[in-house]
Amino acid sequence: MIQRIATVAVYVEDQQKAKQFWTEKVGLKVVAEHPMGPNAFWLEVAPKGAQTALVIYPKAMMKDSNERKPSIVFECDDVLATYEAMKAKGVEFLGEPQQMQWGTFVQFKDEDGNEFVLKG
Repeated sequence: MIQRIATVAVYVEDQQKAKQFWTEKVGLKVVAEHPMGPNAFWLEVAPKGAQTALVIYPKAMMKDSNERKPSIVFECDDVLATYEAMKAKGVEFLGEPQQMQWGTFVQFKDEDGNEFVLKG
């Protein structure tokens, strides 16, 4: 039986730039970083204590990387506080947080143009 989701891949042009984005701007931690060939690493980032991580994967190693798009929702206790903290660090949001019957959400982009959702 499947017990948990281990990783979700996000395809990027520059792993080091993406690492900086996810750690310094979003606040995730590096949980794995292993050499994977010339100028590439197996790089995983995750919230502290999480069981699931993002794999920051180099597009250069995937022939069809432009067709692969992440669809990832990050859950947080306080969407508005998280939004303000990330925005202050330079994260680009696609709008203001929106209140729905099921909670609050807002979309943001990484530096490769991938879109993600914060939800609470």
